[in-house]
Amino acid sequence: MIDTHAHLELCDRPAEDLVAAAAEAGVGRILTVGREQALELAERFASVWAIVGVHPHEAAEAGDVEALRPLLAHPRAVAVGECGLDFYRDYAPRADQVRVFAAQIELANELGRPLAIHTRAADDDTFRMLEAARVPVVLHCFSSVDRLDEAVGRGYHCSFAGNVAYPSAGALRAAAARVPDDRILAETDSPYLAPPPHRGRPNQPAHVAVTLGVLARERGVSAAALAATIDANADRVFGL
Repeated sequence: MIDTHAHLELCDRPAEDLVAAAAEAGVGRILTVGREQALELAERFASVWAIVGVHPHEAAEAGDVEALRPLLAHPRAVAVGECGLDFYRDYAPRADQVRVFAAQIELANELGRPLAIHTRAADDDTFRMLEAARVPVVLHCFSSVDRLDEAVGRGYHCSFAGNVAYPSAGALRAAAARVPDDRILAETDSPYLAPPPHRGRPNQPAHVAVTLGVLARERGVSAAALAATIDANADRVFGL
């Protein structure tokens, strides 16, 4: 199994413990998100790769996105992100979010790296801006249920986190059942969004096994079969 989106540096346990627990649960690969810290973790652990970018919350102080270029040249960097728009929290001015997102789309296009996308309360603008993307797009922590058909039609990948297992997430589970086999991914977004029975505690990469089990049940396949499908998708999208 693979956890295609985690924030190891934000977890409350040492990375060594998290990687070991993941391996024990059958999670052999982890993509961690950040910048220099993510690359340092990817250098330390053979099972860890880095997604490198500027989160929309950080857009106001991001400076020149060109600073990402040398980080993305690292052999353990596999994608640009997480980047996008968050008009729910609005921790950064929307104009800055749009500017930084557009610059990261352009950089990803130039470097041929996939985009890991954060979109919250901003789907109209996010999808409009993604029309400029010429690389694979991963909708991290997929929640754009009303845009599922459009996302699939554009060839985007939909990555589901632990919230797909929440009792109130029936619409999200129904969407997960409809994603084509070659477009589905799974993640934890650790330390956030722990699935039941771990909800209320920090999430960790090992728990992607729980999310995968929920997805498998909704799709009417075995967990092992879905794990193999997701592994193959991740290999193709991220060049692992």
